[in-house]
Amino acid sequence: MTALLQVKGLTAGYGGVPIIEGVNLDVAEHEIAVIIGPNGAGKSTLLKTIFALTARSEGSVSFAGSDISALKTAELVPLGISMVPQSRNVFPTLTVDENLDVGTYAAPPRDKDAVREKVLELFPDLRDKLGQAAGELSGGQRQMVAMGRALMSEPKLLLLDEPTAGLSPAYLEIIFDLLLNIRKGGVTILMVEQNAKQALRIADNGHVLVSGKNFVSGTGEALLNDDAVRRSFLGGASA
Repeated sequence: MTALLQVKGLTAGYGGVPIIEGVNLDVAEHEIAVIIGPNGAGKSTLLKTIFALTARSEGSVSFAGSDISALKTAELVPLGISMVPQSRNVFPTLTVDENLDVGTYAAPPRDKDAVREKVLELFPDLRDKLGQAAGELSGGQRQMVAMGRALMSEPKLLLLDEPTAGLSPAYLEIIFDLLLNIRKGGVTILMVEQNAKQALRIADNGHVLVSGKNFVSGTGEALLNDDAVRRSFLGGASA
């Protein structure tokens, strides 16, 4: 079966200097896939290149069987791809409701009110904060706003760059639970995550990058039990 997302031999970087080289990645429909690895491994660069935020120099990206390598970010959203960056992922002076509305601009949903209600069912903490400026919220709540806004375009694939970065342990668990619920709703998830052990526990598949190249891929369970992965990326403790 053809993967929803296929990355083949992808090389990209900044100023002519490659950060990722020859990366291959397949993500099946309705799965949670996690990219882990040390700092500087090129994880975020890979995600940004898939979303056309970083120029590739070699390789290709395919989505739903079609080559999207030459498309711009604005053209990817109507196809069904949304991304939540790690930082500056909300409009702080806009209300929560206005932030959600921004998520409909590039790809208006068929029934915006119904999609908005679905998002609020996923993120009930936001329901009584719709009129509040997003910049006044806690870090965990801002992350919910960013994810909710990305879901307003009814994506098939959601790209997440460090969704738990800087969050309290309590919110970390909440976000991981929300990701499982988003997947249950039919959305495929590809995320970069530093909390590797927790991420692999909810992942169908994981991909380890080292020095901008593929190191090892496998199911979340297999990587949790891989001695080399555990020693190098999971703190050495038993999963």
